[in-house]
Amino acid sequence: MDIRTVSPSSPSSSAGPLRRAAATAQRDNVEDEGFYTAFKNALQSVSSAQNHSTNLQREVQLENPNVSLEETMVAMQKAQIAFQASLHVRNRMVQAYTDIMNMQV
Repeated sequence: MDIRTVSPSSPSSSAGPLRRAAATAQRDNVEDEGFYTAFKNALQSVSSAQNHSTNLQREVQLENPNVSLEETMVAMQKAQIAFQASLHVRNRMVQAYTDIMNMQV
């Protein structure tokens, strides 16, 4: 008795070209959404770090005894580093776009 299992994620050899094309398109969609989602999440985390830093600064200015100056300074540095990193990524993406647009066909 010969029992073979076929993975549902990979198209089988008996599948038609339409099925293979659909599987390839689905995989490409996942890759596109993966970068988009990762970049969107990164920008949201930078934004939340900046908001957290701003809130801590406000609490220190209002002399809230539960918020320390050290904690606020660390949050500010984290937000600044995250913003600088996102700025560098943006600059690299713009440079890559410019390089592609300047390519001769």
